[in-house]
Amino acid sequence: FFKAPESEEEIELCKYDKSGPVMVGPDLTHLAFEVDDLEKFAKQAAAKGYPLSDGPHPHGDGGAIAFIDAPEGYEIELIQPGRETG
Repeated sequence: FFKAPESEEEIELCKYDKSGPVMVGPDLTHLAFEVDDLEKFAKQAAAKGYPLSDGPHPHGDGGAIAFIDAPEGYEIELIQPGRETG
């Protein structure tokens, strides 16, 4: 389970070895979640067996994105927002 600090929301990633591959349809490419601290989240995810599969890729505004591959083949995007401009 992943849980955001000061939140009741939890995200569960499950792996069912004997269920076979999941067929990802053409309308779902990936899920995306915003995180406050991408580096900290990546360390916590890796400790639970889910290392980054791509990234992090910093943006010029101080933000960054990275990806984790979920057990069933879905791609999960992690977005650390940059500084607001304007």
